[in-house]
Amino acid sequence: MLIDTIKSLIITVGAGLLLTVGGSAGAADPGIGESTITLGMSAPFSGPNGAYGKEMKEGAMAYFAQLNAAGGILGRKIELVALDDGYETEKTVANTRKLINEQKVFALMAYYGSSPTTEAMKVFAEARVPLLGTISGAGSLRTPVNRYMFHLRASYADETEAIVNHLVGLGINQIAVFYQNDGFGKSGLDGVVAALANHKLKPVAVGSVERNSLDVATAVAQIAKGNPQAVIMATLYKPTAEFVRQMRKAGQMPQFSTLSPIGADLLVAEMGAKEAHGIGIAQVMPYPWNDTTPVIKEFHKAIRAFTKQGNYSYYGIEGFLNAKLMAEALKKLGKDPTREKLVTTLESSNFDLGGYRVGYSPTNHNGSRFVDLTVLGRDGRVLR
Repeated sequence: MLIDTIKSLIITVGAGLLLTVGGSAGAADPGIGESTITLGMSAPFSGPNGAYGKEMKEGAMAYFAQLNAAGGILGRKIELVALDDGYETEKTVANTRKLINEQKVFALMAYYGSSPTTEAMKVFAEARVPLLGTISGAGSLRTPVNRYMFHLRASYADETEAIVNHLVGLGINQIAVFYQNDGFGKSGLDGVVAALANHKLKPVAVGSVERNSLDVATAVAQIAKGNPQAVIMATLYKPTAEFVRQMRKAGQMPQFSTLSPIGADLLVAEMGAKEAHGIGIAQVMPYPWNDTTPVIKEFHKAIRAFTKQGNYSYYGIEGFLNAKLMAEALKKLGKDPTREKLVTTLESSNFDLGGYRVGYSPTNHNGSRFVDLTVLGRDGRVLR
């Protein structure tokens, strides 16, 4: 009878940890095991934008492989559960529930997309599970500050301000906007409008494309009427490539500039170096091909060890930095990490990730405002 009573008072929690009635062991948050810390990720690994998620996951996995080979974090190895959402909002929300309720992850990282993450935020915030890093600069994810959402990259407002200031500085003031009709694209549009207003200007034309669509004909017609000197594009690589091709067929030769989610290598692969030549791209990560920056040197070494080749890209370095930031924050938590300790640690810390600096406070979860303007060269390489 006594044995049965004792058995009934032992509760299995998390990944195999035990909580006894005496409380001496303490209740660990889900995802914290004796020798592991489990993290979750939702991104597109299939569909028209699958290449984005694959590069980001590869970068993150390369970092964790390096970290685990060195002993992990205080003896615990990192396990990353990465689920495919196809860049679909409903799938991202379902994945978030699965990661929290079934996979029992400790925290989330490296999500993809403004609209998917905005809806997923309702789930992870209610569950009080932190998400560190998402491929989005949307203002809707930043204001008001959500206690459980931390940003690694600059905002679309930061990117569009840099692009507009550069164009206006060159004497270009007839600027149009081509945007994706969702949270990402609308945030980019709002950023351009606000940046132009600072110069007492307005877009000369605006056109849009639906998410996961290549139907750009209407947008081409609308924007061509404005005869712009430049078009700022808040779109992904496939619709961007189609839009540029059709604009040129229509006799329009403006300066084309895009936001960072485009993926320079993917755009060149889609269009070819000759067609992509001259397109400007705002970047929110350090240049991934020059290893003079300490974190890029580390990235190159880790990617080569993980993939047996040098697959360097902006999405790869973002995944790598996201993983490194998560690891650096986890190291500060000590032997008994909790989700709430992770949040308060992030809110009170500055991180130098090897030349890329990130810092947060309770009232500001925007980790960086770094923006670098680049252009595609004749050979398809990104030039600074």
